[in-house]
Amino acid sequence: MDHIELYQELSRADGLGDRFQDVRYATEALAAELTEEDQCVQSMPDASPAKWHRAHTTWFFEQFVLVPHVAGYQVFDPAFVFLFNSYYEAVGPRHPRPSRGLLTRPSAARVTGYRRHVDAAMLRAIPDFPQEVQEVIELGLYHEQQHLELLVTDMLHAFSGNPLYPAMIAGWHEPRGHAGETTFVPRPDGLHRIGHAAPGFCFDNETPAHRVYLHPHAIASHLVRNREWADFIQDNGYRTPSLWMSDGWAAVREAGWSAPLYWQEQDGAWFQMGLGGRLPLVPDAPVRHISWYEADAFARWSNARLPGEAEWEAARNNPSIYEMTGSVWQWTETAYRPYPGYKAAPGAIGEYNGKFMINQMVLRGGSVATPHGHTRPTYRNFFHPDKRWQFSGLRLAKDL
Repeated sequence: MDHIELYQELSRADGLGDRFQDVRYATEALAAELTEEDQCVQSMPDASPAKWHRAHTTWFFEQFVLVPHVAGYQVFDPAFVFLFNSYYEAVGPRHPRPSRGLLTRPSAARVTGYRRHVDAAMLRAIPDFPQEVQEVIELGLYHEQQHLELLVTDMLHAFSGNPLYPAMIAGWHEPRGHAGETTFVPRPDGLHRIGHAAPGFCFDNETPAHRVYLHPHAIASHLVRNREWADFIQDNGYRTPSLWMSDGWAAVREAGWSAPLYWQEQDGAWFQMGLGGRLPLVPDAPVRHISWYEADAFARWSNARLPGEAEWEAARNNPSIYEMTGSVWQWTETAYRPYPGYKAAPGAIGEYNGKFMINQMVLRGGSVATPHGHTRPTYRNFFHPDKRWQFSGLRLAKDL
């Protein structure tokens, strides 16, 4: 029985059950393009092996749904509780994150068995779960979509270190930016409501909805392009300390940054590693794989700044502002902190977002690597300001 047939046989529920199968299958379809050797690679401490992503997302459903809510459920392998916990202190100890690449055992095939075991139990039980458990399942599905994106970006980082520059997605074509010249679209001052208040799922860090006062400003109609970034490089942007925050300049010097991650210059031409392998740089594509430090320095070089996350959200429906979603995650000038009145959920689930609300910066919008339907206008992504292996880019803003 192949994986598709397994899911067809177990399809007993509509609604949440169908969505569960769709998300779980998406992970397996992506992993099917990888070899077992690919799935073991951990190219840096921030990344995780593809096999670990597949197992951890399964661990979530086993630990937070099946174990507490299904009588008689048999844990697939007690050792997996330790191996595939990520950061949940309430669940117990875990294998160190930087050492996940050492887990050559269990094999990728055994992880497949783990996923099938948990999926079968979940699909049998989903129709009978009460609303509060269904909400945990919904959280688990969005959590798996986050790991789908991480699986893509982590493997891209690993493949970038391979001199064969393998493609993760065969036939991938580099997306081009929205046509037209960049202008700055004026935005008035006033009170704006941001945060999630509509029906449907959201992460806890998108709440509570609240009002913010915005001063007059303008937001760029387009994302910053590769050709504009090449001008920044040509103008010694990476060698001009006055453009950089102190920590950013230290990162430039320590890491030797001279271009976005995955850019390579050869015989006077730029190339970029992407999902289709190493390809010529597309000048009109939005720049990507830059840190917050780089985005901030570019904005200063441009006599502009990054938009605040409230400015970004308030402008999301303006028809003159393009590429708000689906191209690159867009750095904002906003530190990742809780909204006024935020309270983390009790128990281990409360560790999902709340304890990370420090020393990171907010990104908005979603990227080409983000699963379809995963984001909302209120969605808050966040990373430390030196991170650049995600599909992160920027648009500019100005004060008026």
